[in-house]
Amino acid sequence: MPLQKLQFRPGINRENTTYTSEGGYFASNKIRFRSGQPEKIGGWEADTGTTASTLVPPTGKLWGVARNMINWLNLAGYNLLGIGTNLKYYIQNGVGGFSYDVTALRTTTAAGEVTFSATNGSPTLTVTDIAHGAQAGDFVTYSGAVTLGGNITATILNAEFQIASYVSSNQYTITASVNADASDSGNGGGAVVGAYQITTGSDIYTQNIGWGAGAWGGAIVGTVTNQLDGSINNSVTTITVDDATAFSTPTGTLLIDSETITYTGTTGTTFTGCTRGVNGVGSGAAVSHADNAAVVQSTSFIGWGQPATVGIGVQLRLWSHSPFGEDLIFNPRGTSLFYWANAASASTFNRAQLLGPSATIVTKSGSVTTDSNCPTVANFVMVSDASRFVIAYGCNDYGSVIQDPLLVRWSDQESFATWTPAITNQAGSTRLSHGSQIVTAMQTRQEILVLTDTTIYSMQYLGPPFVWGFQIMGDNISIAGPNAIATANNVTYWMGTDKFYMYAGRVQTLPCTLREYVYNDINLEQSYQFCSGTNEGYSEIWWHYCSSNSTVINRYIIYNYLENSWYYGDWNNYQGVSQGRTAWLDSSLRAFPMAITYGVTGGSTNAQLLYHEDGADDGTENPSVPIAAEVTSSDFDIGDGHNFGFVWRLIPDLTFDGSFVNNPTAMFTVLPRANSGSAYGSSNNPNVISTQNYQNTRSYAIQQFTQQVYVRIRGRQMAFKISSNTLGVQWQLGVPRIDIRPDGRR
Repeated sequence: MPLQKLQFRPGINRENTTYTSEGGYFASNKIRFRSGQPEKIGGWEADTGTTASTLVPPTGKLWGVARNMINWLNLAGYNLLGIGTNLKYYIQNGVGGFSYDVTALRTTTAAGEVTFSATNGSPTLTVTDIAHGAQAGDFVTYSGAVTLGGNITATILNAEFQIASYVSSNQYTITASVNADASDSGNGGGAVVGAYQITTGSDIYTQNIGWGAGAWGGAIVGTVTNQLDGSINNSVTTITVDDATAFSTPTGTLLIDSETITYTGTTGTTFTGCTRGVNGVGSGAAVSHADNAAVVQSTSFIGWGQPATVGIGVQLRLWSHSPFGEDLIFNPRGTSLFYWANAASASTFNRAQLLGPSATIVTKSGSVTTDSNCPTVANFVMVSDASRFVIAYGCNDYGSVIQDPLLVRWSDQESFATWTPAITNQAGSTRLSHGSQIVTAMQTRQEILVLTDTTIYSMQYLGPPFVWGFQIMGDNISIAGPNAIATANNVTYWMGTDKFYMYAGRVQTLPCTLREYVYNDINLEQSYQFCSGTNEGYSEIWWHYCSSNSTVINRYIIYNYLENSWYYGDWNNYQGVSQGRTAWLDSSLRAFPMAITYGVTGGSTNAQLLYHEDGADDGTENPSVPIAAEVTSSDFDIGDGHNFGFVWRLIPDLTFDGSFVNNPTAMFTVLPRANSGSAYGSSNNPNVISTQNYQNTRSYAIQQFTQQVYVRIRGRQMAFKISSNTLGVQWQLGVPRIDIRPDGRR
């Protein structure tokens, strides 16, 4: 028989069986298609920058899980990168430069409102601050403290801390860098100031069923079975009820009709230490009722802090951001707007400022005061290319603090401070009519695309008096999440909840040869984690998502819009943590596409910035590790598939250009099958080795590698695979051939 070429269509197709897809490829990982042929994707290197902060995470990493990035230049020429995590917001000053913590402050206490107490032999400090408003995971910086008298010195206290646990509305704990000793008995002095950063967010979507979820603490119907004397002079500090199943904690609060009663102990159905409450706080007086009734019927007993049976979803922290000139406006989804201003000194990075009603914003050129109608809450913010309007999506209306998820409001042009519409400005608003919430918006050529959960709108600048116009471009659509959208070559692509879409003036379903593979194994509950981005150098759109059994990003799918092909892969784990990409940005201001992964140090998770297509290996950790890449064809017949064939020789065809080692190696695997329904038989896995040194040169007259390998494979049909898993190796497959001789019908 003549030599049989192994030449297949580009892209991966898993919409049919592997035999039905004959002539194509069926499986892939860490590869792409270029000029119709598969090749290993480029490697990635970790950014080496550090964090300019008093509470410093490991080198090259940031606190929290990052979800969004933006890259821009200021007037001084600094290459700035904004990164929003679930814990903080950073601005990096240049490749490998400092990442400055610019997270805005929520509140700053008066001097003396904060005190500390320590326990001998423990690093845990209890902090007292009346109505502090913080939660576990928030960050606070102290100043003005003095030593507690022993190991806990002023230097240790006057620093930034992450709150370790919530104790009460008046207390929380932090962890010092050393253990306290018996001498640490002070309170930090009388002038301690606490500067609290904005409340942190969740790193994933969660369902809460504890304190604060559902109806506050749950409710039951019961009856008070002992007498409550109506005379305030007769103390009744014990209450017995006929059902106390909702109250499992030793302390809490009851609501008997309209009276709030705080209890300090429980024994079965008996509550002890009962006192009347004033605004939910025990007054110290004994329980009494004015109606002098012997038995009080109760319609509801509520135990604050008790588990509720109905869960409430808590969405993860996402950011939207947009440059306003050389400054930056950003918004944590579902909260306030913030403004970060370049300082007079280009190398100074101040904290962001709250951009709210009647706020004074300090900029490089002076102070600006916003008007009273500046939004207090929004789901997405953008600065338009046309006339530089600040646009808030899913925000509160004029004169209201209630968030409207379909309301769009914009400031006056060239102003972040003027939001009240007037005949002298172009501020205004529109409420969209389709959908239940605005999910995201994207600036494209000559229009802004606004996507609700069911509809895509085209938002275009019209000028006065209407200013902005909205036109429905497609209905009955879906989008997985705010970051699951990207634009390339004036075409916008996004991932829906059951298929992919594209928009180039009209909405179309994007045909996908991996649709069943993706949507049969996907965790849509975590869809707001999904992120997308372009890789312009290779004409690709990347989507990163969670498989059905994962609550973190662990897979990706790529669409090559130049070659109209799809391929996919998954992300490895390191120290038990996924290395999936949580944010992606391909910016012309930096040499390589940027991604952020779950950086791992000592078991803790931090955001780690990476540069893709840099080298050939995984530079997440030091030293680098090889990237395991492979692509497997669909089954193809040997001859006409009627007889068995015996494959005895394989003639490879590939290039190792881009490798960084001497004699790079790739593995060829031939997988035989007797029939379509049978398992693959014994395979041969010969290595193909380059004879050239790729460490010292990048110019070759001809590709030189193993000329032929001998195999022993028998079957009616087979699949072909090429793979590599060694350092410094890069390859692209050509058209290998196999030598076959007939081997009977059995």
